[in-house]
Amino acid sequence: MKRRLLLVSNSTLHGGGYLQHCQQNIQDFFGKDVKRILFVPYALHDRDAYTKTARDKFKTLGYEVDSVHETPDPVDAVRKAEGIFIGGGNTFRLLKALYDNKLVTEIRKRVLQDGIPYMGSSAGTNVSTISINTTNDMPIVYPPTFAAIGLVPFNINPHYLDADTFFSYKNPKSMLITQYHEESDTPCVLGLREGSMLLVEGNKATLLGSTKARLFQRGKQTTEYEPGSDLSFLLTDVQ
Repeated sequence: MKRRLLLVSNSTLHGGGYLQHCQQNIQDFFGKDVKRILFVPYALHDRDAYTKTARDKFKTLGYEVDSVHETPDPVDAVRKAEGIFIGGGNTFRLLKALYDNKLVTEIRKRVLQDGIPYMGSSAGTNVSTISINTTNDMPIVYPPTFAAIGLVPFNINPHYLDADTFFSYKNPKSMLITQYHEESDTPCVLGLREGSMLLVEGNKATLLGSTKARLFQRGKQTTEYEPGSDLSFLLTDVQ
């Protein structure tokens, strides 16, 4: 399989600017062969402002950005893209717009068959997985299905917070993911903490960044993984 993915938990880390904490990873990921990146700003309402933020940042890294919302034919833009970056925001809004513009199947083809690099951040990471069932966001709009692009055979919970953190003491993420796994036929969920990201190259997956990740598997104990861990089994094992 040709897929190359960089799935980032968050676009901004406390004390740093937009994508600052992962900018070296971005340059390593897209490399020098990619010159232009197709940005998908659908997760935020103000797509123009969001595009400017992404465009300004990627320019400092040596890449030009074309936004899919500025093109008359989004499907054609995906078919011609050298690389794709889907930014964060509201996951429900993002997935609905991807379906509305008929991009889910096109992105899957370009990434899995043609091998163009795909980067996601937060909501953009959520939609790369099997479904958006484990997003943190409010359902402000209703996509036709919760099924996502399916670039990996598991789900991710970006911005994963432990139960002892101030903002999660009432509804800790671990409890919510456990409730998800009470339903049958639910895939494993990788909790990506702030500052962590997953690099996928073919059938190899490596945890990168500065924080640990927590893996939830239905009917099993959770497991913690350090940065640098090989998580390739998530891509090949039957979960």
